[in-house]
Parts: sequence; structure tokens; C-alpha cells
Amino acid sequence: MVNIMVATITKQRVKFFQCEECLFYYNDKKMAEKCEKWCKEKHSCNMEITKHAVK
Repeated sequence: MVNIMVATITKQRVKFFQCEECLFYYNDKKMAEKCEKWCKEKHSCNMEITKHAVK
């Protein structure tokens, strides 16, 4: 079982969620958790997930 613990970051009153493996930011906590789970299990990034990352 993989332990998922995404970081919650607030910048200029906007809340983002960060994958603690690849450090990508997401608007949606579930997407950040999905990214972190993938990163920990596969040791890579998934393009279907990371396309939802914010710039």
C-alpha cells in the first residue's frame, strides 16, 4: 500500500495541491493524489495525469 500525502499550497489566496514526488501542482486534490500514487508506484510521470497540472 502506498502512503499518499499531497502538500496543500496557497499562493495569492489560491489553493493548489502538490504531488510530493514530481512537485507538479494541481487545482484538484484528487488529481494530485492520483499523480503522487502513480509516481511512487511507477517511478515515472503519466501524461494523462500531468496534463491537468497547473503552470
